[in-house]
Amino acid sequence: MCNNHEHKKLRSNNRDLQEIEKQIDRRHFLKKTSLGLGALALSNLLGAEKLFANVTPQSSPEEILKAYNKNRLGLPHHLPKAKRVIYLFQSGGPSQMDLFDYKPKLTDMFGKELPDSVIGGQRLTGMSGAQSTLPIAPSTFKFKQYGESRAWVSDAMPYLSEVVDDLCFIKGMQTDQINHTPAITFMQTGNQLPGRPSIGSWLSYGLGSDNENLPTFISLVSKNGKGQPLNASLWGNGFLPSEHQGVQFRSGKDPVLYLSDPENYDGHDRRHMLDYLSHLNDLQTDSYGDPEIQARMSQYEMAFKMQTSVPEVTDISDEPDHIFEMYGKDSRDSGTYAANCLMARKLLEKGVKFVQLYHQGWDQHNYCPGGVKSQSRKTDQATAALIKDLKQRGMLEDTLVVWGGEFGRTVYSQGQLTETNYGRDHHPKAFTMWMAGAGVKPGFSFGETDDFSYNVVKDPVHVHDFHATLLHLFGVDHEKLTFKHQGRRYRLTDVHGHVVKDLLT
Repeated sequence: MCNNHEHKKLRSNNRDLQEIEKQIDRRHFLKKTSLGLGALALSNLLGAEKLFANVTPQSSPEEILKAYNKNRLGLPHHLPKAKRVIYLFQSGGPSQMDLFDYKPKLTDMFGKELPDSVIGGQRLTGMSGAQSTLPIAPSTFKFKQYGESRAWVSDAMPYLSEVVDDLCFIKGMQTDQINHTPAITFMQTGNQLPGRPSIGSWLSYGLGSDNENLPTFISLVSKNGKGQPLNASLWGNGFLPSEHQGVQFRSGKDPVLYLSDPENYDGHDRRHMLDYLSHLNDLQTDSYGDPEIQARMSQYEMAFKMQTSVPEVTDISDEPDHIFEMYGKDSRDSGTYAANCLMARKLLEKGVKFVQLYHQGWDQHNYCPGGVKSQSRKTDQATAALIKDLKQRGMLEDTLVVWGGEFGRTVYSQGQLTETNYGRDHHPKAFTMWMAGAGVKPGFSFGETDDFSYNVVKDPVHVHDFHATLLHLFGVDHEKLTFKHQGRRYRLTDVHGHVVKDLLT
C-alpha cells in the first residue's frame, strides 16, 4: 500500500490516471448540477398531478404526450395504455382445442388419419415421428358460446366463461420452437437460447420503477409443480444491468432468499454498514467507471428496503373472506396458483410494474382430458377472479393481463386413442392466448385456424408480434428500445415483429 504522498506522485506521472480523473470530474459535475442525471431521476418521480398540470380535457394526444415526463431513455415513445402487467404463463402448452378453439367438424373424423395436405411438411417431434399413424382425436369437452361476444369456451373453464366479454382471444399464435425449453425461453425472452433479457427486465430497464421499496419485476411459481423445469434465466436480466432482473417470491416464511436477518442478529447497524459500503463503492466507481458496481449497490439498497416492505405485501391474511371465496379455497394456501394470483394483485397495488406467474403441468402427451381437467381446476377460478377483482377495483383499465403457454397441441393423438382418452403432442404453428385490460379490445377474437386447429388461415400472430404489441401498450416502440452489448444493439424482438393494431382499442 502506498501512502497519500506516493499516490499523488504516481498520479501526476501517469497520463492514464490523469485522464480517469478528468472523467471522474465530469461524472461528479453531472451528479451535482441541476441538469444532471439525478435531477432527471427526481423529475421522473413527480406525481401525475404535477406532470399534467397544464393538460385539460380538451388537450390533443400530442399535447398530452408533450406534457408527459419522459425518462432518461426518452420513454415512453407514445402515450401508454398499460401501467402494469400480470403474465399468467401456463407452462407445458395448453391444448387450444380442448379449451378455446372449437372444432365441431372433427367429431365425425374420429380415428381417421390426419391428411398429409394438412401437415404440409411441418416438423414433428421425435415422439410423433415414431408413430405409424396420426389418428385425429376430437375433443371430449363440451363447448358453448358465452357473453355478448359469443366466445366459445369448453366446460373445462366454467369460471372463465363468465368473463369472456373482458377477454381478447388471439387464436392464430405461432412460434418457431417445437420443444419446451427453447419454446419457453423464446416466449419469455424473444430468443430460444438462454442469456437474453426477459420481457419484465426490458420493461424495468426502459420504464423504471413505480415503487422505491419493491422490485419492478417479480416472479411467482406455483408450488409443487410437475412438468418441464423452470429456471431463473426465464426472469433474468441477461446482459442488462443486474438491478433489472426479476426477483422470485417464494411461498413460506422467507419469500425472498437471504433477505431475513441471520439468527441472533438484530440488524441495528445495517444502515451504517450499507452507507459505508456505498462510500467504498463510490470510490471504486470513480476509479474504474464500471456501472455494474452501482447496479450492485442498487440491489443492496433494495434488499434493505425489502426487509420491511416484503413481509407486509406478502401477508394476505387481512384480505376479507369474500375475496378468498372468489379466488377459491386454494387462495389461503401460500404458493398455490390461486394464492399467487391474489398476491399478484397486491403487488400491483404496491406499484410493482411486472408480475410473472408460472404454472407447470400443461404437458399432456397422455391422458389429455384428465390432465386438462386437473389443471383447469387449479387455475380457472383464480384466473377469472383476478379479472373480476382488478375490474371491481378500477385497475383493469390500465393493467394488462396475459394468459398462455409456449405452444399448442396437435389434433392427432399421441399414443393410444380411445373414445374417452387421447394424448396430444407439441404444436408450434397454431395455438391460443388471450389478453385482457389496458388497451386491448374486450370481447374480441382475432385470428382463425383451419378445421383441424393445425394451421392459421387468418391473421397469424408470431411471438415477436406479441412482444411488439405488449411493449406498444406500455408506450414503447419495440424497434427503439435497444441495448448495446458486445458491439451490437439488441432488442426484445430481435430484428422482427410488428404491432398487431387490430387487437388494440
